[in-house]
Amino acid sequence: MASNSHRAVAMAAGGLVALAAAMGIGRFVYTPILPYMVDALGLTRSEAGIIASANFLGYLLGALIAAWPGLPGSRRGWLLAAVAVSGLTTAAMGLTDSRPAFLLLRFAGGMASAFTLVFASALVLDRLALAGRAGFASIHFAGVGAGIAVSAVLVTALAGLGVGWQGLWLASGGLALLALGAIVRLLPDAPDNRPATPKTPATSRQNRQLYRLIAAYGLFGFGYVITATFISAMVRTLPALQPVEPVIWLVFGLAAVPSVALWVRLGRGIGLARSFALACLVEAAGVAATVLSVDAATVLLGTALLGGTFMGLTALGFMLARTLSDGDPRRSLGLMTASFGLGQMIGPAFAGYAYEAAGNLLLPSLTASAALIVAAALVTEWRPATPRS
Repeated sequence: MASNSHRAVAMAAGGLVALAAAMGIGRFVYTPILPYMVDALGLTRSEAGIIASANFLGYLLGALIAAWPGLPGSRRGWLLAAVAVSGLTTAAMGLTDSRPAFLLLRFAGGMASAFTLVFASALVLDRLALAGRAGFASIHFAGVGAGIAVSAVLVTALAGLGVGWQGLWLASGGLALLALGAIVRLLPDAPDNRPATPKTPATSRQNRQLYRLIAAYGLFGFGYVITATFISAMVRTLPALQPVEPVIWLVFGLAAVPSVALWVRLGRGIGLARSFALACLVEAAGVAATVLSVDAATVLLGTALLGGTFMGLTALGFMLARTLSDGDPRRSLGLMTASFGLGQMIGPAFAGYAYEAAGNLLLPSLTASAALIVAAALVTEWRPATPRS
């Protein structure tokens, strides 16, 4: 039994490292590096938003491809390839100053991060369920927050030593590539076929719930991404908030690390759907707090609420989708990720243009907060659900 538990922890840790590399670093390191790119290259807010949206467009397309049932190859093979592409495209951002190249690299990196999330989650959640350790999923999903925290420390430390934006990208990509060795060891090859257990066809009620969940997940993608993309750049432009710039992204990442375990634990008590709805409301409050005040403590609290919910919502959403899926959950997880990708693709471009027009993020952030409230409403009518093991 102890050996089984140790294997489950190793699998969950492998998922954590994969998400830390391709999501926490590959996808989110753009946020703390962005202010240095703006200063050095003169990027406008709309250009910054378009570059972010290119990454999210790749994320959307990658999710749709990952959801395709006829995709050849093993889940582990696709996972390893995706992490490698994520690290390489992240490092390559430091080898050019071309706007078109930025778009292409962030697009490819977005595809890689979507593949990583879908294939790592499908593989790890299935293996944990077979081992009777579904609760260890919180370790897996904590990887994004861990990657964000590590990249925040890396960027702040190197920038403090005078390293420019290009060196920050190269170092971040190199760190992500180092994770490959750990993933290979922690997630050994194994048959991808799920056990032939009896399945009951999804009911019409289950299908309706899944569609509502997919829509809510897309609104969540729109609701979190504006603040997550622009918070570092925003605090740099406001004198009252400039002292917290070195720690703002670290606060976001550190709040995310324990959040998955807390929200999943709450979900086991009150139901995954109710926990998802509550997390949406908490995140809506956090997003609003970052723009309704220029008090540093309030902005830090809002950032912590955002960081403390966004990966909890990801975990709860994926666990809910798995309970509503018939057979291999990869298609449902892919559709969830695609919906999320659409929401987060729209967000930065909308916010970038609104930022330039109004000089602040008030309108786009409050719009995002409203989207999160609607997301909560879409799932509040559900009865409590528990994850399937």
